[in-house]
Amino acid sequence: MATAREQLAQFAAGSKALGRLCREYKNRSATVHLEELVGGALSFYAAAAVAESGGVHVFVAEDRDAAAYLLNDFYNLLDERQVYFFPSSWKRSAAYGAEDAQGVVQRTATMHAVRNFSGKGYLVVCTCPEALAERVADAEALQRETITVRVGDRISIEVLEQALVDASFTRVDFVYEPGQYSVRGGIVDVFSYSESKPYRLDFFGDEVDSIRRFNISSQLSSDRLERVEIIPDLNAGTPAAAKVSFARFAGAEASWWFYDADFVLRRVNDIRRRTLSDMEHPDEIDSLLTSRNSLVADLSGSRIFLLRDNLPERPAAATVKFATSPQPKFNKNFEMLADDMIRGALRGYDTYILSENKAQVERLENIFHQIGRGQAVVRSLSTTLHEGFVDNDLKLCLYTDHQIFDRYQRYRINGEIRRDEQMTVAELNQLKPGDYVVHIDHGVGRFGGLVKINENGRTHEAIKLVYRDGDVLFVNVHSLHRISRYKSGDGEPPKVYKLGSGAWQKLKAATKKAVKDISRELIALYAKRKASQGFAFSADGYLQHELEASFRYEETPDQQAAIEAVKRDMESAEPMDRLVCGDVGFGKTEVAIRAAFKAACDGKQTAVLVPTTILALQHYRSFMERLRDFPGKIEYLNRTKSARETKQILADLEAGRIDILIGTHKMLGKNVRFHDLGLLVIDEEQKFGVAAKEKLTQLSVNVDTLTLTATPIPRTLQFSLMGSRDLSVISTPPPNRQPIVTESHVFSEEIVRDAVEAELARGGQVYFVHNRVEDLQTVAGLITRVCPKARVGVGHGKMPAEQLERLVMDFIYGEFDVLVSTTIVENGIDIPNANTIIVDGAQNYGLSDLHQLRGRVGRSDRKAYCYLLSPPDELLGSDARRRLRAIEEFSDLGSGFNIAMQDLDIRGAGNLLGAEQSGFIADIGFETYQKIMNEAVAELRAEGLHVPGLSDGEQEVVEQMRFIDDAHIDIEVEAALPDAYVSQQAERLKLYRELDSTKDEEALQAFESRLADRFGPLPRAAKELLNVVRLRWEAIRLGMERVKVKNGLMIVHFVGEENSPFYKSEAFMTLLQRVTQRPDRFVLKQHNNRLAMTVRNVKDVEDAYKTLQQL
Repeated sequence: MATAREQLAQFAAGSKALGRLCREYKNRSATVHLEELVGGALSFYAAAAVAESGGVHVFVAEDRDAAAYLLNDFYNLLDERQVYFFPSSWKRSAAYGAEDAQGVVQRTATMHAVRNFSGKGYLVVCTCPEALAERVADAEALQRETITVRVGDRISIEVLEQALVDASFTRVDFVYEPGQYSVRGGIVDVFSYSESKPYRLDFFGDEVDSIRRFNISSQLSSDRLERVEIIPDLNAGTPAAAKVSFARFAGAEASWWFYDADFVLRRVNDIRRRTLSDMEHPDEIDSLLTSRNSLVADLSGSRIFLLRDNLPERPAAATVKFATSPQPKFNKNFEMLADDMIRGALRGYDTYILSENKAQVERLENIFHQIGRGQAVVRSLSTTLHEGFVDNDLKLCLYTDHQIFDRYQRYRINGEIRRDEQMTVAELNQLKPGDYVVHIDHGVGRFGGLVKINENGRTHEAIKLVYRDGDVLFVNVHSLHRISRYKSGDGEPPKVYKLGSGAWQKLKAATKKAVKDISRELIALYAKRKASQGFAFSADGYLQHELEASFRYEETPDQQAAIEAVKRDMESAEPMDRLVCGDVGFGKTEVAIRAAFKAACDGKQTAVLVPTTILALQHYRSFMERLRDFPGKIEYLNRTKSARETKQILADLEAGRIDILIGTHKMLGKNVRFHDLGLLVIDEEQKFGVAAKEKLTQLSVNVDTLTLTATPIPRTLQFSLMGSRDLSVISTPPPNRQPIVTESHVFSEEIVRDAVEAELARGGQVYFVHNRVEDLQTVAGLITRVCPKARVGVGHGKMPAEQLERLVMDFIYGEFDVLVSTTIVENGIDIPNANTIIVDGAQNYGLSDLHQLRGRVGRSDRKAYCYLLSPPDELLGSDARRRLRAIEEFSDLGSGFNIAMQDLDIRGAGNLLGAEQSGFIADIGFETYQKIMNEAVAELRAEGLHVPGLSDGEQEVVEQMRFIDDAHIDIEVEAALPDAYVSQQAERLKLYRELDSTKDEEALQAFESRLADRFGPLPRAAKELLNVVRLRWEAIRLGMERVKVKNGLMIVHFVGEENSPFYKSEAFMTLLQRVTQRPDRFVLKQHNNRLAMTVRNVKDVEDAYKTLQQL
């Protein structure tokens, strides 16, 4: 079976026009007009021509997005290793001088490829006017600046380091950005500007032993290379005289393809003009940007292919005529599509659906069958273009699924620098001296760093914690898991405890008791619901399929799973009680809409309960929007409805004329009577008061209930209490949401002006967040001054509720353009028309706050922008700088779940457990709270409380609860990561934490190979460290609280409590049997009422753990 790419190439090969195009190509300075070539047909034919003729081809699209879509078309049609992206190297404009590392790397990689093109095969470059306008270093400069290193080269580390310093690379501890290098022992890491991954050079003496690429976030190496070319930032170092336009750089052999050449060249002059007006030294313009005239001159020797013959400087000398037209707009009308396909088949046209997603094709087939158009045959190719087209010469229709279903198509760009979230989040989670930490046995103290302590002539590394009145506690690196960083919702510093006082123990016991009580209640309620009888809805009908097919976006796997689960629950006779949990903008509402519509199809009513008036209106709008073409009546109740309207709605409701009612807690009043309530949807449950919750519980014992929330929930809790059921987590972002363009800038009026004007020019609205109520008016004044056209409104949380509501309503209805406000924005207002958010003083927000704020824009299919304004870098703390960088990099939605789970400054994680819980969380910090929760649940199980719905596997885990949770190991030899091996203290701490959380041999060996990869072969002390970990595992398994290895003996102490279940367990019985068989080696004795054992002739730690393994 031919692949989709081969099939498309075969289609193109049958075209006569393609032959003519290839003939024209042979003429070196031809200007060819490609007539009637539209949409995806350009990439389709150009790819065929490129594959046929070879050579370097530059495609110039109208803007960056269009270039990226073209790039993706070529990825699908050609060998993607030969397709390059050439973007602009500035974030905004050359005048502000903020370089975009990503862009610089992609430009350098493209130039490198063009420069080294051998003439065999082809090379495709996609670019846009912004990128063409910038000048680049010429070929000689590129060659001169390149540092080439091969395996086997004789070069000392010092010489290489000097070369890197001369090329203005900076030395850092760990490489994570282009232009950095690091030296550790015999390992040099370098991040060249020509690759999206850094290189690791391994030296043996003065010889290069191996070269590998490595991954930035894990710092582990991936593939081996024979030679690398290290290229510095050419933008910075190249003198103005050595800079040429990209057209000159690519040489006369290159062919140029323009969608609209005149537009591109006008745009180049435009960019030049605008940059000139913003520049401090206008005479430097020529070293940065080129102009229309010089571009035309540089192109004079090259072939040019034009889709529109509109270049006065080069009118077309030849024309190749195609007969293509764009894919018809079906506006999600599937009858039209099916009829078009059937008519096409009768006229001898072949129709193919281009779709990378199998499920979409199946859905299309289902819809055709349901609307009685089963004879329309769906043929699909598993690839896609940005735009479908009809080719009348080939009698071929290629339709793309994202146009049929009217969805946003995402693009990817190979060679983007991938710093995944974990890396930055790990940086933010590092412990720094002075941070508050919680030790589960001793309470909150402050972290004092890693210290070396001397014990009987041997040095150990330990962690120093400082408690109240200067008490110091040293914690062994093997007990790191008992410490966690203190995090809670508000930034108040916690109470530091005194060592040895009972206060912390009391608090811990109280927390544990509260958790147990709540667990018991939840479990009882769960049993009661399971016993009552509800309504079983019927299976999906035609209307339901039609509704789901009309969803604008592509469902994510999580969302699909949540929807399936909700339907399954509705179709069963037991009342549903499901919690759907997901980040802002992850499509929870869609789940609710489908459920409500399913209920309406069976003639049942749905009540949607929301916490605020504004949300009621908003949900009403999104329900109306989605269900506009379907039967069913939707209404909403909130403060803004007059008494007469309210009365009418209530009457309709009781008579059953309303199918879906959306409202605030007003809906729980006595006068609201449903005709036949079948489904209750509760949004943001944590925001309702106790009284409302009581009423809800009575309402919902036998009505299906669906609860939506955006607060990430501690996973452990859901797993342990609910027997992991009835909770759906949507944690993947919608794939076709556009990532939000996020930029951090130093505050300047120009940036504000540009941002506001650009948004107003496309008819949108802007949020401006400024978190000091007293300055809001001044800020509003500033905006009116720089953008006289903008209508500005001011809002903050201290306004009376009605006034604030009216303000937001006006904003929703477009009465003004810019809303200047404090962070009230993050509380769930969703305005599809507001797609730019400017956050002033961004350095003062936590990661999750920034993420929440940014999640307010980009809710529609328009590109959204988020500007973070802060003082200049030198005035920012390193933390704030890292936060801004992190948020800039996770421009995708969905990093939110990770950010919020990690940056667990959780707002109200305790609310899952009722209000009294969050007080505890503030006192003991989040991670510790989770640990205590786990202990409490384990104890409940031990007391024999039966938790419903546990699978066998989970039941087993519970029964295997360990008898002790930690063992103390005491040895003579040095076991640590030596300074000479890992010199950065923070990194050592991170490695100790990682080691401490490894659970089995496999993970330990993986850890060992990672160490060797990053720092070279392990020294003796590091190997001993790993053996100590193995010894600890064996001790815990065998219920030993202390193990001492000394002078050829091993002394162990068993569990301290005499009546511990350990002494009745099977593990202990087996141990006894084996030990008593070898009295020469094992001696058991009672010691201060505790059982101890001495083991003779134990050579070293390795021998010790192997001995215990056999017991």
